[in-house]
Amino acid sequence: MRRILLLVLSFAALNAYSQDFRKYFDSFGVKGSFVMYDLNNDKYVYYDSARCSVRFTPASTFKIPNSIIGLETGVIADENFVIPWDSVKRREACDKDLNLREAIKYSCVPYYQELARRVGDAKMKEMLAAFNYGNMDISDGVDQFWLKGSLKISQAEQIDFLKKLYKYELPVSKRSVDILKSIIVLADTSGYVMRGKTGWGFQDNKDIGWLVGWVEKDSNVYFYATNIESEAESESFAGARRSITESVLRDLGVIK
Repeated sequence: MRRILLLVLSFAALNAYSQDFRKYFDSFGVKGSFVMYDLNNDKYVYYDSARCSVRFTPASTFKIPNSIIGLETGVIADENFVIPWDSVKRREACDKDLNLREAIKYSCVPYYQELARRVGDAKMKEMLAAFNYGNMDISDGVDQFWLKGSLKISQAEQIDFLKKLYKYELPVSKRSVDILKSIIVLADTSGYVMRGKTGWGFQDNKDIGWLVGWVEKDSNVYFYATNIESEAESESFAGARRSITESVLRDLGVIK
């Protein structure tokens, strides 16, 4: 609880300021919030700072720590490690044998559920505690906790985790982090590299959407976390996560 309070207070400090990006959320008919941390200038930019400290299910953004845990424990050897398809038809992109790089690209849940089962409850608890990741609650089951809701994390905590990840401050090997960085590239341009992972979960009768990651540009790093929610079904919800994030980052001059 004290850690959450400190994270909230950091947004009120002199190194943080607010901007109104509501129009981007409104354009998709969603409620949400955004936070960015400018590493070189030690500054936060946020939209709805209070909501940025509210915990939500991480959904598939948990594939970031799950990948590192799999690599660090040796459950998966590298980004080319294949977990065989269980022959249950769900989604075409995932209905085949996949390696880690493919599984995170197509956000294939069964791959990561099997990875988590192989890691096991005890080691998963140990690693989440070492990462200080959200509320660290895996009580919904080792292959369900990031999907069904026992594990929750705020945008402020996502930023804190990503900063430690990028700076090699997590208690894991550089090799594991470097592999992870290589498989979450969303855009690689002449001006910047954008890395990140989406998530889509369900909480309190609402769809919860995420995009978290960072942008590397001009010898600086900009960490971002976008979270959206909606009670109404919408075909645009999935695309809203990245569209809103990129619109905000363009306004801030981080990407073009």
